[in-house]
Amino acid sequence: MRIPAGLVVLVGPPASGKTSFVRALIESGQIDAEAVVSSDEIRAELFGTSPAQAESGAADARIFEERDRRIVARLATGRSAVAESTNVTPQARERLIAIASRFNTPVTMLRFNPDVTDLLQQYTERGRTDLTAADVHAYAAAMARDASADQLRSEGATAVHDVPGRRQATTPAEAAAHFSFA
Repeated sequence: MRIPAGLVVLVGPPASGKTSFVRALIESGQIDAEAVVSSDEIRAELFGTSPAQAESGAADARIFEERDRRIVARLATGRSAVAESTNVTPQARERLIAIASRFNTPVTMLRFNPDVTDLLQQYTERGRTDLTAADVHAYAAAMARDASADQLRSEGATAVHDVPGRRQATTPAEAAAHFSFA
C-alpha cells in the first residue's frame, strides 16, 4: 500500500506494535528517523525517568504541545510526519487532523488492533512499568469503541489501513514491507 506524503497517524493501544513497526520502517529505509514524532520519546527527553513528574496533566500538555510543534515544523516544510502515540480517542486525533488541515496535507491513519490476549502478552513481554494491565485494557476498549475505520474516515482521515501483527503471524518487518511511503 502506497502512503502519500503528509501526516501519518498511528492508532493503537500501548504494546500493539506501533514502535516496532516504526523501527522496521526506519531500518528498511522507508522513512527517516526524524519523520517519527513519538510522545514516549518526547516524554523521556523532557522528564527522563522521573515517573512522578511525567505523569501530571501539565506534563501531558507539555509533551503534546512539543509533539504538535515538531509535526508543524515538518509539515510546514513539505516533509511527512509520523505521529507515534496511542491516538485511540477522537480528541487525540482531532488535534492532529487540525494540524494537517492547516497545511492541506493528507492524513493517513494506520490502525494497530491486536486482540486483547495478544496485546496483554506483548505488554507483559515488554515489561513496562509505567502502565498496568488495566490501563492496557482501557486503551483497548477505547480503540474498540472509538477507532473503527469508518470512525477514522468520518473524522477526516484520507485513508485508513490496518497494520498486520501477531494475530496474522506477521513480524514488524513483514508488516512494514506491506507499505511504501512517498
